[in-house]
Amino acid sequence: MSLLSGKTAVITGAASGNGRAIAEAFADHGAAVVVADLQRDPRQGGTPTDELIEERGGEAVFVECDVTDYDDCVAAVEAADEFGGIDVMVNNAGIVGPQTPLVDLDLEAYRSLIEVNLDGVFHGAKAAALELVERGDGGSIINMSSVAGMVGYGGITPYSAAKGGVRLFSYALASELGPDGIRVNAIHPGVIETAMTIEDSPTVGTDEGEQLKATIPLRRFGEPSDVAGVCVFLASDLSAYVTAESIVIDGGNLNSV
Repeated sequence: MSLLSGKTAVITGAASGNGRAIAEAFADHGAAVVVADLQRDPRQGGTPTDELIEERGGEAVFVECDVTDYDDCVAAVEAADEFGGIDVMVNNAGIVGPQTPLVDLDLEAYRSLIEVNLDGVFHGAKAAALELVERGDGGSIINMSSVAGMVGYGGITPYSAAKGGVRLFSYALASELGPDGIRVNAIHPGVIETAMTIEDSPTVGTDEGEQLKATIPLRRFGEPSDVAGVCVFLASDLSAYVTAESIVIDGGNLNSV
């Protein structure tokens, strides 16, 4: 079933990890995809996302995009014009940032994470909203938060602050854009097996990670495809009456705490 046939999506951070999986899933469901990222090559190696989609018969283009730069986000949205204009914006780009107790954290490190994880969502959402409102055909904006945006975790205070900000930003923006038929939702992944949880903030494959996995009701960590499936739903007409919502993708872990 082609749930996204005729739609065009802009996805930030789509070269690797969850963003790459989202881009692949969107293309598999018929969407044209703008792959917006700092680099074209995937962190894990292999074929760039845009090339992979084209090899499978889909439509995609890569745009170099630093989400801390509003003009870059505008350019990414404008790139969707090649396929008829933007219908879906996925603000996925993010970093783990400093994993340091607040008393040892300096302001510069705090601000650098906020710039990517919160300001980047603002930039992408604003660029998309301006275009979607002008087009007048509705649309969907999906913002990447985290389970850390639902409950605060010690040691990653800036990350929790940014992701919590994304959650409330999404609710507020949904209220603003609802009259224009534009839906805004946040998703909250738990531990997903990507370079972020394997290398940047090692959890997967560690003893601590195995202990955590044993507490998750589904007894496994998530895969990027788990995140991508929820994004397909939120981008499609199946969720036509869903807005200002948070969807947690963590195998039931938050509910079991």
